[in-house]
This record gives sequence, C-alpha cells and structure tokens, in this order.
Amino acid sequence: MSAVSAMIGTPFHPRTAAANQVGEWSEWAGYLAAPSYARSVDIEYAAIREAAAIIDVSPLFKYRVAGPDARALVGRIVTRDVRRLAPGRVIYTPWCDEAGKVIDDGTVAALEDGSLRWTAADPQLRWLTLNSRGLDATIEETTEALGALALQGPRSAAVLEAAAGEPVADLGYYRRRAFRIGGVEVDVSRTGYTGDLGYEIWVEAGAALAVWDALAEAGRDHALRPAGLRALDLVRLEAGLILLGVDYTSSRHAAIPEHAFSPFEIGLGRLVEFGGGNFVGRRALAAERSGGGPGQRLAGIELDWPGIEARSLAVGLAPVMPPTVSRVPVPVFAPDGPQIGRITSGGWSPLRKAFLALATLDGPWARPGGRVEVEWTVEATRSRVEARVVGLPFLDLPRKRARPAMA
Repeated sequence: MSAVSAMIGTPFHPRTAAANQVGEWSEWAGYLAAPSYARSVDIEYAAIREAAAIIDVSPLFKYRVAGPDARALVGRIVTRDVRRLAPGRVIYTPWCDEAGKVIDDGTVAALEDGSLRWTAADPQLRWLTLNSRGLDATIEETTEALGALALQGPRSAAVLEAAAGEPVADLGYYRRRAFRIGGVEVDVSRTGYTGDLGYEIWVEAGAALAVWDALAEAGRDHALRPAGLRALDLVRLEAGLILLGVDYTSSRHAAIPEHAFSPFEIGLGRLVEFGGGNFVGRRALAAERSGGGPGQRLAGIELDWPGIEARSLAVGLAPVMPPTVSRVPVPVFAPDGPQIGRITSGGWSPLRKAFLALATLDGPWARPGGRVEVEWTVEATRSRVEARVVGLPFLDLPRKRARPAMA
C-alpha cells in the first residue's frame, strides 16, 4: 500500500479532489492535502493577497475542553493569561514542558457554553489529559468531527458576508461568533495563518460540503479560488509565522537539548505572561528571562539581490527564484567569519520582491540592522551572499486587523 493510499480525505475532500487540476497530494497529519490546485502556485498566492482564497485546514488537531475547571486546565498549560479569555475571544499561544521548551503552538477559542476549542499542529490529547489531574474537566478530541476552512484575502469579508447573509465587519481580530452558511450553523473566528485579512470557519464534518458550496457560490463575484499548502507556506513566510517541525522542533522530538526551543528563542516571548498563573515551564522561563534571555533568537533575513545575481552570472546562468519555500537548513555566517546560525525557511516574496528567510541566529546577531552572509549554492558550487537582518514580520498588512471595507 502506498503512503498516499493509506491517507484519508478531509470532510471537504469531494470538493478539493474535484478542484485539484494537477492530481497531486501530500500528507498532513494522516490526511490528503493538496500542495496546489493549479499548475502555478503564483495563481493561488495572488488569490490570497489580491482577492480571496479558501484553504482546507481540517487536519489541524482539535480538542474541546469543558467542565467547571476547563479554564483552570488551559491556564495550567499555556503561557497566556486565560483569565481574560471571555466567550467570543481567541488567543494564539505556545505551551511548554517543565524545562520551558515549546511543545507546540496553536489557538484557544472561548465558546458561549463555557467550553474551549483548542487547535494544535501535533497530537496533544495525552498532554492535556496528564495535566488535568485533580481538575473537573473533560477533554474530547474533535479532529475528525470538525472540518475547518481558512477563508483568506482582502475580499474574504465580502465572501463571508455574502455567504452568511449578514454583516461581518463587526467581527474583530481574534474574535469569534456563530453564523449560518448554506443553512448550516458554523463558528467563525477572525484568525488565520496568512498575515492577511481572513477567517477560519469551523463546521461539523457531516455538513462540510454544504458550507463549501455556499462559499464557492458567494465567491464567484470575488475571484475566490482554492489554495494549497505551497501558497500557504509562502504567505506565512512573508508574515513571519513559524512552522512546527521546520522553524522549531517540538521538545518532544528534540534529539539533543540544543534542538529544543523556548518561546523567547522562536519569537513568541511576547506571549509568555508571567502574571497569568503557574503554568507548566513558568519557573524555567522566569529563570531564562532573569538570566538575560536566550543565547539564540528567531530573526528575519533579506538577501541582497546583486549577490544572488552575481553567483548565477558567474556560471553563465540567469538567476531564477523558485516559486515555493525551501525548508532545507542553510548556514548563516558573520561577514567573512564563522557560522552564527541557520536559515529554517526561505523563499522569494512576490510582494516584497526579495528573497526572505526566517533564521535562528546567535543572540547578538539577531538584532535588526546587522549584516550577515548566507550560504548560496548554484550548480553545486557553494558561496556566500550578503544579507541584512530585518524585523519581523516581513509584511504587516493593516487590513489584517482593521475593520474590513465592504464596498
């Protein structure tokens, strides 16, 4: 049995399969996922950045935490202060082991019935259960029961409003509420992984196709199209968003201590709220902070185009930028000096017209404004290209947070 044949389709698979023009599939948490639907990833990238795109994110691991101590359980695990998590709000958060190293990151949404919807990239049921000891809380895995769609792009609000038949402009950033789409009750959060205006739609698996069809019909006037994982990877890079297993390793899978990362090392230090309670890893993180912070940090890097061009012209080739993000680690050096870190994700940004990369650098080198060198390989010949360290995110679109214009 092939790896692809062993995978299962998401609740939206009948529609995503029909839309997949190239017939290519990859694996995401045991599900079939489309790397791209069109023959060019540029088409799907443009839909996200210029119109609207629909992305099947159902393979995310999903949990429902309920009961009198549901909030206490969440507060025991995540680094955020959940006391402010009122119904209708959503938070993005990491969670750590006792050594203060990140296990995973995801969102927690507060529902009207007092329960919490928790999303993650990796399975978390055992960790949630272990930490629920002594608490009156129930944990239900809803990964298969819930379908999830990301509706993203500058026209996403218009598509959602047309599909729901009611105003959506009042739904604020990192807020959620119930709607009806295609006659189906859904939960909609103004969240996403693109750095753009967008929403995530949560629906019972059995009603998923009706919601897809209603969105597709509403999107006809807004150039809505499905987008796959390659386009999603590119826009999340532009937004400076990290990816588990690429930009950092879960502490569960770290082969050596140096492969595990604290929130301060992967750009999530702002999400460590020491006043929120005694969460797992709090003591280690407090010690790290009082000790001056981590020795390595996440940084943004922008490569100098003249150097890229020169390396290609030196071997008689025109420079060509790949349309997808590279996840192959690449060394980063001090100018004419030793290695000081590594790139974890890198690619050409169509909007910024530059080669951008996320990198883990030795602390002193991670400050924006510094100059570094990046290993660059052309025709199996390795050399170095000059680059500068820049602040994250690379792209910060005001419409991501602003009240959407519904013209």
